[in-house]
Amino acid sequence: MTNWKCNKCGHLIQATTPPDVCPSCKEKCEFVDVSCYIPECGGPGSGNINPQVFVTSGEKDKK
Repeated sequence: MTNWKCNKCGHLIQATTPPDVCPSCKEKCEFVDVSCYIPECGGPGSGNINPQVFVTSGEKDKK
């Protein structure tokens, strides 16, 4: 399964493919793959989220 994050509200979902409409904000959103593909966070198949890709809105404001 892939971890997907809604780029509008930040909702996380695990699915093979992302939905067309976010189940949280009910908007048609672009979903970003935030799955871990590197050894530092567990690698492929771990089900972990890559902290280098997953940025919360508060962290965006700090940059």
